[in-house]
Amino acid sequence: MGRSQELSEFKRGTVIGCHLCNKSIREISLLLNIPRLIVSGIITKWKQLRATATQPPSERGKHMLQCTDVTNSQ
Repeated sequence: MGRSQELSEFKRGTVIGCHLCNKSIREISLLLNIPRLIVSGIITKWKQLRATATQPPSERGKHMLQCTDVTNSQ
């Protein structure tokens, strides 16, 4: 699996399904051929957000750009 390649919605859902069936991170990793770190990250995000879809980029960069524009114009 390449670095920039993103897991499909189905595969992320499968990870959560396995997690809900009390499979360990190691078992899920071996079963789906996904690195343990990725499996752990999917489960952690699911616990926090209750969503498996990728989230849109944060607004932080946009906000920081607006702040610098205001300070430069004065």
